[in-house]
Amino acid sequence: MKAVVSPEQIRSAERALSVGTWTITFGAVLYSVLTVTPLMSGHSPKGWQWTAPILPLVVDAAVVIVVRMDSTLARLGGDGGRWPAVLRWLTGLMTVLLNVGLSALRGDLVGVAVHSVAPLLLIVTAETSLAYRRAIAAALAARESAERAERAERERRAEERRRREREERIAEWETADHRERERREHEERLAREQREHERQVLREEREETARRESAAREENARREAAERSEREHRERAVSDRERREHEEHLAREQREREAAERTRQELLSAAPATGRLPEERAREIARAASEAGLPQRQAVELTGWSAGWIAARYTELRASRPERPGLHAVPATDDETITPPAEEQAS
Repeated sequence: MKAVVSPEQIRSAERALSVGTWTITFGAVLYSVLTVTPLMSGHSPKGWQWTAPILPLVVDAAVVIVVRMDSTLARLGGDGGRWPAVLRWLTGLMTVLLNVGLSALRGDLVGVAVHSVAPLLLIVTAETSLAYRRAIAAALAARESAERAERAERERRAEERRRREREERIAEWETADHRERERREHEERLAREQREHERQVLREEREETARRESAAREENARREAAERSEREHRERAVSDRERREHEEHLAREQREREAAERTRQELLSAAPATGRLPEERAREIARAASEAGLPQRQAVELTGWSAGWIAARYTELRASRPERPGLHAVPATDDETITPPAEEQAS
């Protein structure tokens, strides 16, 4: 099982590789300048010895360019073709030859070996660094590809999971909608049945009310008919009683008139009193005379009492007894009205 390398570890390894490569490169360049300058100074025309460092600097600059571009291309995963390899090996060979040239001219094999270490190390380091960077780039590319594949798989699984969840939600929604529709239909059916039941109950109540009202109307009609019959019976009874009372009243008045007439006739046929009659008898005669409508003068003659006393009795009788229908007192004429003296009125 491969160990998992974190991105931070990879960046740390690249930094170590870059630092080591550039350290070796700058060390080799500096060593090459110091080694090649005496060789170029001894083989330069007189007066031009100051140009001796130019050639090693140019060659080393080519080495720096190669190392730098190789690292960039390796990081990008690109390939510059064969010309970068030619330049890399050409600058390496030139650096080796320039570094060992002075020792080779002197026949110093140890010097040749010693001065070839730095250039050879630079060449090998450049190639190794390029190989490392390409391997790291390939590993990163493979890792990124695997991560992309894994990410795509995760996205596919997530999409599949979302699709399943969406389908499950749709199914749940459809189920809930179906249940809700069934619930509404059930409630509507119950409400419709309830309305039908209420209408039936209301119809029955109306019919019962109509029956009660009809029975009440019939009962009222019977009661009204009975009351009307009873009222008519009472009215007839009252009418009969009133009629009998009226007839009795008329008969009584007729009897009273006849009695009054008899009394009047008796009084008229009676002889005048020769003196004052007893007061009780005089009052009875005055009452009878008043009721018979006799003039006060005649009552005076019949009782023997004074005109003032008779006038007072007539006044009392008129005030105490209202005039009854059918009994019309005969009003005294002007010549018959007696105005008694003041002392007689007082008596």
